[in-house]
Amino acid sequence: MDDGASRNDKQPATGASAPRPGKERRRWSRQPNSQQNDNPPLPPALTPLIFSTEAFPPREQFDAWQALNAPLADLTLPDGMTAEQGFSARQIAWNLGGMLVVQQKASAHSYHRSATKLRSSLVDHWVVIFRRAGKSWTEVGGRVAESQPGTVEIHSLGHAFRGRMLESQSLTLYLPRDLFADSTAILDADNNRILSRNLAGLLVSHVDSVEARLSEFSKEDLPGVVNATRDMVLACVASTEERVAAASKHGAVAPMERARRFIRNNLQTATITPDLLCRELGISRTHLYQLFEPSGGVVHYIQKQRLLAAHAALSDSSDRRLIAEIADSFGFASAADFSRAFSREFGYSPRQARSAPAPSRLMKEGAQDTDGLPSFERWLRTLGS
Repeated sequence: MDDGASRNDKQPATGASAPRPGKERRRWSRQPNSQQNDNPPLPPALTPLIFSTEAFPPREQFDAWQALNAPLADLTLPDGMTAEQGFSARQIAWNLGGMLVVQQKASAHSYHRSATKLRSSLVDHWVVIFRRAGKSWTEVGGRVAESQPGTVEIHSLGHAFRGRMLESQSLTLYLPRDLFADSTAILDADNNRILSRNLAGLLVSHVDSVEARLSEFSKEDLPGVVNATRDMVLACVASTEERVAAASKHGAVAPMERARRFIRNNLQTATITPDLLCRELGISRTHLYQLFEPSGGVVHYIQKQRLLAAHAALSDSSDRRLIAEIADSFGFASAADFSRAFSREFGYSPRQARSAPAPSRLMKEGAQDTDGLPSFERWLRTLGS
């Protein structure tokens, strides 16, 4: 190589076009940042539902806590304790539409979600509990899972369970089963599991970030927050070969999930019958009844799903149909039959469901809405609808 050429390569260019020392040549014109400031931030979308037993006399505090948790489980005090001694508990719930975030602190108690509760309840969500203080022991199918600070618990409200907890503080996510429709086998394999160490740490970091912004999220933020949380849960529970292998053994779950999807997609068809489901799924009536026995039977399950869909339609301010038209669209023989079934299931009438303001504007201390129904229960029943 020519030495002169080498030296010239190292010399700065001369002439008017040479860049001045200390100056950076800009290849693109600078874009003004004013565009971001032109759009004001969207208003926060969430108003929390706050419940505290301090609002009640000591002898009524545990009963109030029981009533709040009635859709989930039956509660009892530890041996040697009585209701007259009082019961300290506080809960703050946030409804993101497709997910509930519940901050909770409560005294020691026991809980039991029985087969009877399971059959009568509309709630079959997934529950992810982030234990921050205290301990709990939960038994499902003879296996006990112990939770302590720093761990993450995964439970299904579609299964019976029992357990007890010491005085505890936690954050809980309620996630509708349909949110995991394509991953049911993986989660069913992880029912009543405890995540710890790195997997728990990843999930805790994400949820801590969500919690810190609950009062700031706009309506447009919420679907992204719910989907990101769903993806994080799946990434953590399905990140070991052992759990993926366990999920592959749960083939019996597949017919149930196919049945759920078929029912959900045909709620406006009046002729969903056990025989139709058997033909669609390719299973016997005995197998079908076994699948739906924990849910109170296949006919009961179909009716509950119709009522949930009708509730969502009534709560939709853009749906201008008459109540009778909504009832007819979901397979009810008459508006009167629909009204009776709806009131029996939700504790308030279709007309009250339609006229009630948005849940976020109903919240007040004591956890009651304008219909007298605990709003936390309404949130649980209609989550994801």
